[in-house]
Amino acid sequence: MNPQNLQIDWLKCLIAVVDTGSLSNAAPEVYRSQSAVSMQLKKLEAAVGRQLLVRNAHHLHLTSDGQVFLGYARRILDLHADAQAAFSKNELAGRIRLGVPDDYAAKYLTPVLKRFAPRHGAVEIELDCEQSTSLIPRVEKGDLDLALISRDHSRRGTLLFHEPMVWVGSPQFDIWRRDPLPIATYEETSLARRSAINSLALQGRQYKVIYNSSSLAGQLAAVESGLAVAVLTRCSAPDHLEILGAEHGLGPLEPMEVSVYRSRASLASKPVDSLYSMLIKTLRISAT
Repeated sequence: MNPQNLQIDWLKCLIAVVDTGSLSNAAPEVYRSQSAVSMQLKKLEAAVGRQLLVRNAHHLHLTSDGQVFLGYARRILDLHADAQAAFSKNELAGRIRLGVPDDYAAKYLTPVLKRFAPRHGAVEIELDCEQSTSLIPRVEKGDLDLALISRDHSRRGTLLFHEPMVWVGSPQFDIWRRDPLPIATYEETSLARRSAINSLALQGRQYKVIYNSSSLAGQLAAVESGLAVAVLTRCSAPDHLEILGAEHGLGPLEPMEVSVYRSRASLASKPVDSLYSMLIKTLRISAT
């Protein structure tokens, strides 16, 4: 491989394909047609002298060489972006409409905004906190530019990391002993609600939904008052609550796939480009 032959656009295409899962999904991310993305990948593989991706009509995955090369590609693009930002004479300005669930705001979004705001003081950020099921259609309609979401299928946004889900109860009340089990849940379309009910169904355990709330604060109030147990993201479970598991007769829960979801209407926005890249750079834990 001759490193001088590597081009930034080739690396961007590789990362876009890996992050979105297909050539067709990657094309709008890099402002190219699907056939042009495929050609860029072929040029990259020719320059590297190794096959990086295995592609067929229904599946795409990295080869072992591709997994190694992907790490280099991400670091190269990160340095490239830092260099551009350091010597850019044009200060970013504009507005970003950003959505995030309560669960993820403090732990995951706050560190990103602390980095972004000092660099781009002329960018105004409008933040909406709602459940992912409400944020997703707003991104699709263009009401929001970006959202940090628990995705409902594997092609929704760019995967950042997997967030564990846990059963929680108050240590002051043995609610988990009751039959049927009283549970607090989010709205009917909530992924956390679906996860809780699926887990109980697999165990054959009887339950009763006795408390509904669309907010994290509402879930915590139900648990802390001894009304019910609940399923929360691990990052949002306070230390004073008890994590419940097999020893309490409660089965495992599937983790949430957390992704950043961007509207098509925002693809021409440089401020959104910058925050989108920073979210990925800061929060990603590569699954490859």
